[in-house]
Amino acid sequence: MKFVHREENRLVRNYNHETLWIEPWGKNGLRIRATQLANMRNENWALLPQGTSTSHISVNENFAVIRNGKITAQLTSEGKITFYNQDKKLLLEEFVRNRENTTKPCSALNIHSRELKPMIGDNFCLTARFESDPTEKLFGMGQYQQKFLNLKNCQLELAQRNSQASVPFVLSSLGYGFLWNNPAIGKVMFGKNITEWTAYSTNQLDYWITAGDTPAEIEENYALVTGTVPMMPEYAMGLWQSKLRYQTQEELLNIAREYEKRGIPLSVIVVDFFHWTKQGEWKFDPKYWPNPDEMVRELRNMGIELMVSIWPTVDKNSENYQTMLHSGYLVQVDRGISTTMEHLGNTVFFDPTNPGARKFVWEKVKQNYYKKGIRIFWLDEAEPEYSVYDYDLYRYNAGSDLQVGNIYPLMYAKTFFDGMQNEGQKNIINLVRCAWAGSQRYGALVWSGDIYSSFEVLRCQLCAGLNMGLAGIPWWTTDIGGFHGGNPQDKAFQELMIRWFQFGAFCPVFRIHGDREPHSAPLGDAGGGLCPSGSENEIWSYGEEAYKIFKKYILLRQKMKPYISKIMWEAHKNGTPVIRPLFYDFPKDAKCWEVEDEYMFGPSLLVAPILYPGARERKIYLPEGPVWKNTETGESFQGGVKISCDAPLNVIPVFANNDVDVTLNVSHGQKN
Repeated sequence: MKFVHREENRLVRNYNHETLWIEPWGKNGLRIRATQLANMRNENWALLPQGTSTSHISVNENFAVIRNGKITAQLTSEGKITFYNQDKKLLLEEFVRNRENTTKPCSALNIHSRELKPMIGDNFCLTARFESDPTEKLFGMGQYQQKFLNLKNCQLELAQRNSQASVPFVLSSLGYGFLWNNPAIGKVMFGKNITEWTAYSTNQLDYWITAGDTPAEIEENYALVTGTVPMMPEYAMGLWQSKLRYQTQEELLNIAREYEKRGIPLSVIVVDFFHWTKQGEWKFDPKYWPNPDEMVRELRNMGIELMVSIWPTVDKNSENYQTMLHSGYLVQVDRGISTTMEHLGNTVFFDPTNPGARKFVWEKVKQNYYKKGIRIFWLDEAEPEYSVYDYDLYRYNAGSDLQVGNIYPLMYAKTFFDGMQNEGQKNIINLVRCAWAGSQRYGALVWSGDIYSSFEVLRCQLCAGLNMGLAGIPWWTTDIGGFHGGNPQDKAFQELMIRWFQFGAFCPVFRIHGDREPHSAPLGDAGGGLCPSGSENEIWSYGEEAYKIFKKYILLRQKMKPYISKIMWEAHKNGTPVIRPLFYDFPKDAKCWEVEDEYMFGPSLLVAPILYPGARERKIYLPEGPVWKNTETGESFQGGVKISCDAPLNVIPVFANNDVDVTLNVSHGQKN
């Protein structure tokens, strides 16, 4: 082919103003880049360095072929790319409609698969188009507040918002995984007639594709090129206690002491936001938190870790603002006043894409928290949560928000991971409110943001958590009960809380948090006294019936720790999602690809959460193959059937695969 040649391990096409690269990347993977600039940019973004992948390349008059393991790309003389697996099965092909295209009927539409529309400067509005198989099922892409697990026929914003995490890796039922390796703001449409990826401002096309015989193989290929989570520390596998917000050191310690008095094991307790003097000073207000060192010691003697909330906001009146402003450590505003968030003060987010800013913030956190023994942080506002989501307004050290904005939460997590790792800490975990592809390798435990308290929202969290795992983020959690609203004395809310708590017991991290009603008043008019607090949110706050159920599942979670350790090791070693749809473990069972309201917690436990108020039974599909035991009743069922299962208020239906020795039997209780 006249315009195509081989450069070492890479297939290169130069035609008109476009340079196209196709090269092996990882196991069974290919990376595709294209630009109209003079030189290809070398940022790896979500990807780890290339490694030693070997490709097989051939070129003739009509097409070129490049193969890496189980995936092959064919490039026609007209520039169209088609991907196949090792059995020559079509996986994905570019969408082209013009007179030059010889693989489809000629068309006068003149639509190209790779479109880079020039903007001012070196930026382009990028569109990448692919043919759509209407029968295909698509999963992953991070966390979106919607009820759909299968994303086919959905349009998704590629942007970070409070409760939305864009992690642009999609797993296809056709046997491939696709990473949109571009942190630009944009959108993707998984249409019935076309798949279309758009970046509103970027320098070049960049994506990665892999093939595998099973969803597990595809996920493992993806983990090899983007990284895996650390091994979760054992302390993090139990209950995390939090509320909006413990206002003083003594209040928090009294809650921890009450758990110890009741004999209830507690893993983590949380100092939430506005415990500080000012935003951007990153230190305790001594008026309300007079002796943090002693607080940490007392908690640790009870077997409890203290987690502290960190915000990336810097108040213009804080002691660090002028230094950070003059050093270029703050997010720049291209137009108007340089305020990026208004919340109890005019604040500007720090810029974690700037290495100097990362170092500066970590040194403050190290001095004021880490040296006091705090080893886990709550990285809130991680999207970041702009008061106005005008993405064209903000600019980072790495580029404009339109170009690179989706990478903010990854670099925020990296700020703390690198600092903690440099201190010699192992098994790092930090709670982060957002993520992008690759965040997992920086110890990011993502939660689903400031969601509302309702069964409808609970149903959305199930889809969000499963798709986050398939997008390569295995550490995921929610605010049990939802964040906004809910009165602990309200019977309807107590039911929601119980059902959410049961679901939380079978999530990667078991964590209670929320802004409960009614609120209490602020303690002062400055610093740590500035904010009000929500109502009580401890397990004894919801009445005796709820308390007994909560206690049951806390003790069950403790009993499961050896099993949880095994599945956390798989997440660390192979990138395996901790919670995943049924098809992940049973891909040959066609019905498992249709089930969206059950999931696997590791390879051996099938969980069927109760997602509707008043429900006391539900239908459950048990996958073909193993025998399944109801862990509450001891009944056994041969797989491949749908059953009706009782679900009294004190029970979430859970079934164990008899092929694995996992015993969950606890006190059965009575039906409600």
